[in-house]
Order: sequence, then C-alpha cells, then structure tokens
Amino acid sequence: MRRRTFIKATAASTVLATTGLPACKTSQKVPEITASTIPMWKGFNLLEKFSGQTNEPFRESDFAMMADWGFNFARLPMSYWTWGDVNDWSKIDEATLKHIDQAIAYGQKYGVHVNLNFHRAPGYCINRGELEPYQLFEDEEAQDATRFHWRTFAKRYKGIPNYELSFDLLNEPPNISEEQHNPVMLSVIEAIRDADPDRLIVADGIAVGRKPIVGFADKGLVQSTRGYDPMRVSHHRASWIPGSDTWSVPDWPLTTDEGTVDQVVLRKRLIEPWQAVVDQGVKVHVGEWGAYNQTPHDVALAWMEDLLQLWQEAGWGWALWNLRGSFGVLDSERSDVEYEEYQGHKLDRKMLTLLQNYLA
Repeated sequence: MRRRTFIKATAASTVLATTGLPACKTSQKVPEITASTIPMWKGFNLLEKFSGQTNEPFRESDFAMMADWGFNFARLPMSYWTWGDVNDWSKIDEATLKHIDQAIAYGQKYGVHVNLNFHRAPGYCINRGELEPYQLFEDEEAQDATRFHWRTFAKRYKGIPNYELSFDLLNEPPNISEEQHNPVMLSVIEAIRDADPDRLIVADGIAVGRKPIVGFADKGLVQSTRGYDPMRVSHHRASWIPGSDTWSVPDWPLTTDEGTVDQVVLRKRLIEPWQAVVDQGVKVHVGEWGAYNQTPHDVALAWMEDLLQLWQEAGWGWALWNLRGSFGVLDSERSDVEYEEYQGHKLDRKMLTLLQNYLA
C-alpha cells in the first residue's frame, strides 16, 4: 500500500478502530507513576499474540498465578498480524483488541502491571523481518503505519493509569545508529503522546536491546535491556540460533577458549554499559531474559541467580521469557527437572523459588 493511499484509508478507519471501550478502571487508589518513579516490576512475558501465527485470548489464570506468587508485571509481546493485515496496514481487528482489553482488565483485577509491546510492528520484527512489505527504518509507509497502530492503542487506553499500563514501543530494534533509529521512534512517541500525553513509554535498547539509547535519556522514557548473555548458556541447542546445536554443553561459570565468563564479566557486559543513561536519571528494566530448556537445569539456575543478584544491586526489575513454555517456570519440558503438578501445569518449583527469592 503506497503512502498516500494508506493515509486516506487510515483516516476512514480510525473512528472504527478506536470506538472499543477500554478495560474497566480499577477503584484501587495507588499514586500515579512516571518514568522516573516506576517500581521494581518483576514478572513474566505472556505469549498468546507473540508470533502472529496464533491469536489466542490471554489467560486469567496466568495473572492469578503470578499475583499469588508475588509477581507484579506482565509483558505482552505482540505481533500486529494478530489485529492487523500485512497487506493492508489500515485495517484493525476489533475482536483482537478486545482480547487486549481483557488482559488489561486481568492486570487491574490482580494488581499486575501490563506492558504492551509491539514484537512485530509494521515494517519490523527481529524474527523474519523480511516478510514485511516495507521496512520501518527505511520507508515512510512503515513509519506511517506504526504511528497509526500505536495511536490507535493510545486513544483506546487513554486514562488508564500508568501504574496499570505502559507501552513498549518496539521489541529489540536492530543494530543501527541512533541517528537512524531515534528520529523514527521519536515520531512514534509523538504519535502516542498526541493521543495520550501522560502514557508511560518504554524503549528497548538498540542492538537487539543490548545498547542504551543515549539520545533518549531526556525524553521521559524507561529503557529496556536483555538478559541472554552469554548465548551459549541461554540458547544452548535453540533451533532458531544457527550453530547452537554444535556448542558444547555449558557450565557456569562458562569456560571458553577466551577465558571464563562469570558474574564479573556479566556486570561489565550487561550493567556497566547502561550507566551512561542511568547517570542521567533513566530507569532501566530487563524486558526479557532466561535460559532455554536444553541448558542443564543446575547450570541455568546458577546463571540466573548471578543475573538476579546483579539486577537487585542495580535496582532493575525484570520479566522472564516466559511463564509457560521452554524458558519458563511452567510446562518447560526440561528432561532434568522433577516437576510438581500445579493447577493443570507442570511447575518447576526450584526455578520459581529462585525468582521469588529476589522479589523483595
């Protein structure tokens, strides 16, 4: 769809796309928050709309379990394919937006903050981004569409407090310069703030979430990083990582030809680079982290504890990828875990307990 045609189409569809009622506001009285006053949010990623290949409603039971265990944060990485159309970016599916309304309502009910993330935005995804007809950091068509989709969300959820809802602009931007990244994403931020000036916004770091965006330090944003280093621990034998099936079984600390990777090295890689924005008052959150189910369980837990200690010292919250699935505490299908039957799931109690030890 060319840019002029897209603009005309979105003008006609905006009213339809924003008439859905937002999730019911909670009566809970909590002080409103800003990017500089966010709490230590800790929780999980929920994947019902992550790939775009499935489009299931979010589960109330997930929110109930998280709250019962003491967690207060749910990141929802979503593909616009679930509510949109890759062949016509002006289309918005109201039925899918109602699923998202319901997730926000679950968060309100159970005291779990909901963070809406565009894992696939018009024109960009870290996974198979070439499937997009235009590219977000190159083409105005994709930029127009991304602004339109986020503006639709901003209008729909205007008035829901920041302590209940935040927007995470784009999952894991590519390894590009700030000069290429920042003008595009600033235009998206402006589109959101035109519709909802006070909405709490999170920006993932560039280089797949690994580098802070220094030029955003004064924009009133939270910045989001990742906790997957070293990949030889977090992604051992992960089918989507080329060559990972040839890696030796990891230990922790990790022994490599270049030396030992331990907590000291992790601090240098994952904490110290972000000091440039932290010193300017930016709050940092770890939007994703975890170890795939082919990493030995004892190794995964030891590595996870070193990361949790570092983030506790830094004052950073986090969201494990995922709650249910191959990185998670439920139904992870590890071969070396004695699972506990729990509400129809298989619970990795040791991993859950480790996470709970760092909730305070």
